[in-house]
Amino acid sequence: MAVETKVRKFLNDPALVVKESLAGLAAAHPDLLRYDAQQQIVVRKGAPKPGKVALVSGGGSGHEPLHGGFVGLGMLDAACPGEVFTSPVPDQMLAATKAVDGGAGVIHIVKNYTGDVLNFKMAAEEAADAGIKVEAVVIDDDVAVQDSLYTAGRRGVGATVLAEKIAGAAAERGDALAQVTGFVKRVNERSRSFGVALSSCIPPASGKAIFDLPEGQIELGIGIHGEPGRRRTTLGSASEVVDVMVEAVLSDLKLSRGAKVLVFLNGMGGTPLLELYLLYGEADRKLRAAGVEPVRNLVGSYITSLEMAGASLTVLELDDEMTGLWDAPVHTPALRWRA
Repeated sequence: MAVETKVRKFLNDPALVVKESLAGLAAAHPDLLRYDAQQQIVVRKGAPKPGKVALVSGGGSGHEPLHGGFVGLGMLDAACPGEVFTSPVPDQMLAATKAVDGGAGVIHIVKNYTGDVLNFKMAAEEAADAGIKVEAVVIDDDVAVQDSLYTAGRRGVGATVLAEKIAGAAAERGDALAQVTGFVKRVNERSRSFGVALSSCIPPASGKAIFDLPEGQIELGIGIHGEPGRRRTTLGSASEVVDVMVEAVLSDLKLSRGAKVLVFLNGMGGTPLLELYLLYGEADRKLRAAGVEPVRNLVGSYITSLEMAGASLTVLELDDEMTGLWDAPVHTPALRWRA
């Protein structure tokens, strides 16, 4: 019997899209992770690892590959996916924390969205009652707006992936809880991000676009849930758009001349690589002209907003130790090298 859908998406039942997607993730990568359907969490294969600091993150679904796609060697030990654009509940976070605790402590990497912050805090308190040492770091790298529909303070966006990678490598080599936590904080402190959108996205449950963006317009400073940004204006050239992104990031980060940076040019789900590499080339050129040296980069759709057409720029000021941790082996569904 055919199922009638209101929008053009590959769905069975919109209410089951997250669960079915997670089951597919696990079926595609059984060598890296397992899916606990009852708790709705994704856990690294072989976890817990005795004596290793474990990293847990999570948030609403619809941002794939964040976070489940970053579970594996050199990154996360577990991810807690909520429903689309909805925070996971404390029970999920607690189950993930217990599933990966190897006795060395667990770090919660939390994007600064009100539901995520509150629910991870409740889970950490329950974990402490169970004898698990938990440290939590809130990521708030977005310079677009100070407060938004979902946050008090700045939103957590691109720095989340960079923190998971760098801190994940530190945990993999055997660093203690305080050291690994320190790397998450260092990445957050040294990162700034700014995003733009050319279209909205359509959540499967509603079947309707979150906002309407007239043809020829661009939203500057959007969030990953379609939150409004700084302003809406006429779409200019790619070079002009990147001018806005680079200025927003550099004016807040205030780098010294000659600073070495990692440049993360992220797609929001509906932007082809053809355009993302064009944007990266513009960003690389403009950063160098500003006296900043890109020495590492990441280009692709890693923190998405379903099928939104758009992009975000994250710049992280590196030091030698962070660079080494970025280069360390990683093997997850979405990110892998030298593993």
